Amino acid sequence: MHRKIAFKPITLLLLFITFFSYAKDSDQHGDSGKDKKTEIKEYIQHHLQDSYDFSLTSYTKENGEHVYVGFPLPVILWDNGLKVFSSSKFHHGETVAEVDGNYYKQHHAKIYKVDGPNGEIIEDEHHHATNAKPLDFSITKNVFVIFLVSVLMFFLFRGLAKSYANNNGIAKGVGRFFEPIVMYIRDDIAIPNIGEKKYKKYMPYLLTVFFFVWFINMLGLTPLGVNVTNSISVTVALALITFLITNFTGTKDYWKHIFDPLGDSMPWIAKIPLYIILIPIEVLGIFIKPFSLLIRLYANIKAGHIVLMSLIGLMFLFKSWLGSPLSFGLAFAISLIELLVALLQAYIFTMLSALYFGFAAEEHDHHEEAQAH
Repeated sequence: MHRKIAFKPITLLLLFITFFSYAKDSDQHGDSGKDKKTEIKEYIQHHLQDSYDFSLTSYTKENGEHVYVGFPLPVILWDNGLKVFSSSKFHHGETVAEVDGNYYKQHHAKIYKVDGPNGEIIEDEHHHATNAKPLDFSITKNVFVIFLVSVLMFFLFRGLAKSYANNNGIAKGVGRFFEPIVMYIRDDIAIPNIGEKKYKKYMPYLLTVFFFVWFINMLGLTPLGVNVTNSISVTVALALITFLITNFTGTKDYWKHIFDPLGDSMPWIAKIPLYIILIPIEVLGIFIKPFSLLIRLYANIKAGHIVLMSLIGLMFLFKSWLGSPLSFGLAFAISLIELLVALLQAYIFTMLSALYFGFAAEEHDHHEEAQAH
């Protein structure tokens, strides 16, 4: 218990050290002329961005050499053919990478094509890059973490399944911690919202999305700089899967409710004026539901990171015995709340997905209704 309590202060302290190291390096690289608020804002934006290498931290030697601690990741581009190379060619965005006579440069966590080894990114009046951009299939930091969590979940629940099989349905080891969560998702989320008749075919996805979002959110609270669910592309992908499962498994009663919401309550002639409004609203609802899923997860996680980093940044603005400890205390409190938010967002995403599946899987026994009449 004491180890779990102590973990969060250590994490926050490491995050503080990382922030301090960045501020110190910025001064040593000639950024001291910048306003401190601008430096903090740039660091927060940098922290929230995805990257083509997995950098844990960085520091500057006495001779002025800037050293990054981490490892490169594979860059995979399609530009008149497949181009595969290591992200180390970019030297953390400081140089142009040459591959098969083509030159590429990083700009705002994206890769653009430039004219030569000294080529520059050309921007329009809105500060948008106008250079050609190849199709990017690179293994970025976020993609790497997604693969890592996927492998972790595979071995974790493979071990849980084996412990069930070898111990007459009784979990052992770490499975004892996850078993109540699995049972809760089944008994309090899947069955009440989907029904005992059809819940089993949705359980693999519900369990996967719950633990995936939870584990990813928890990793985002570590000093690793992993911010997967604050990327809109990731939340769009998760919501899209829920959208596809909902509509491809929808029964005829589900689709009838969308295109004939009033049913047989009145003749068609009387329903036509109402359906001019009702049917577009029902069709729009098909897309609003997954949209609310992706925005809720994306906005809550991103806002949490921004607030936490901003509070830490206030320590560098106050520079006083009163303001800095106060900022650290607020950051510590927010970090504890973020632990709850990480779990809560996984629960909400799973609960709403199960609710949408329940709407899609619902069936009415028309034969029994006819006999009742």
